Amino acid sequence: MSLQTQIMDEIKTAMKAKDTVALEALRAVKSELLLASTASGSKEELSEDEEIKLLQRLVKTRKESARIFTEQNRPDLAEPELAQVAVIEKFLPAQLSEEEVEAVIAKIIAETGASGIASMGKVMGLASAQLGGTAEGKTISTIVKKLLS
Repeated sequence: MSLQTQIMDEIKTAMKAKDTVALEALRAVKSELLLASTASGSKEELSEDEEIKLLQRLVKTRKESARIFTEQNRPDLAEPELAQVAVIEKFLPAQLSEEEVEAVIAKIIAETGASGIASMGKVMGLASAQLGGTAEGKTISTIVKKLLS
């Protein structure tokens, strides 16, 4: 089942349940999917990788907004953002723990023989490709820096 079909089914469920937070998050996802598919100019649907990147971007945006609202002592605005994150994350693949990500990156470093921070770009490229949607870029970057320094 495509992501767009899943989103539509969830929108119907949220409407029936009168779940405004889920409905808002799902409509945002639907909107972004529609914009992304029409922006490319092609009639083809988005690939699974593109869909995952889009969902990760939406989650990242909401987490950043929640962080800013929390820093400004506005928990009333932060809570809905975090609730939307939970709704959107249901459509993402299971995220790896930091230990699992560290093991994959250590293996990549061993295979490439990378040493020092100068090799970070090469390791980041391979790690991002291999870990795909299962880890955030910020987490990957932090672990690569830690292992290479």
